[in-house]
Amino acid sequence: MQSPTSGVADQAVRGGRPRATSRADLERLGFELFARQGFDATTVDDIAGAAGIGRRTFFRYFASKNDLVWGDFEQQLDGFRKLLSASDPDVPMMTALREAVVEFNRFDATVVPWHRQRMHLILTVPTLQADATLRYASWRAIVTEFAALRLGLSPSDMVPRLFGNTVLAAAVTAYEHWLAQDGAELSDLLDLAIRRLDDGLGAV
Repeated sequence: MQSPTSGVADQAVRGGRPRATSRADLERLGFELFARQGFDATTVDDIAGAAGIGRRTFFRYFASKNDLVWGDFEQQLDGFRKLLSASDPDVPMMTALREAVVEFNRFDATVVPWHRQRMHLILTVPTLQADATLRYASWRAIVTEFAALRLGLSPSDMVPRLFGNTVLAAAVTAYEHWLAQDGAELSDLLDLAIRRLDDGLGAV
């Protein structure tokens, strides 16, 4: 899988690139190295060396190699929450959820190859699975809270939790299919997966 910064890491290793001094630079260099060496075989020192910085400087940007893979996920979650909060209360809940999930996962064409590599790592690398469980719990909680608000229930009730878990499962399923199918449109797959889910939960 080619990332949008093809060749950048090669230049860095040869010493032909200025030092990387931003999160975006480090992410792109990291993904270049992951593609070449594999995630587990790539160390923080490898990434820092390719960027022309010290190990300590790397940790000013990311707490770990795992954090580099996830990028600004926490900030993106705030955007997801705002999308749901801004939804028309007259729109059916599953429609609002579907539209928000699709919009949340909409990317510029230039970013898609990089995002495919990111999601391939998150969904397939065993050492990232525990991290994914924790981060997706935050995503699921946003859906659960939205469903609870719409239904007039507590987020701890079973039905809002059911929405949180099943919408997450639908989104992950769509991503898995997207990674396995060249040329597939992520937005279409997310839309379809949640529409199928709506067939079962829409009457709630």
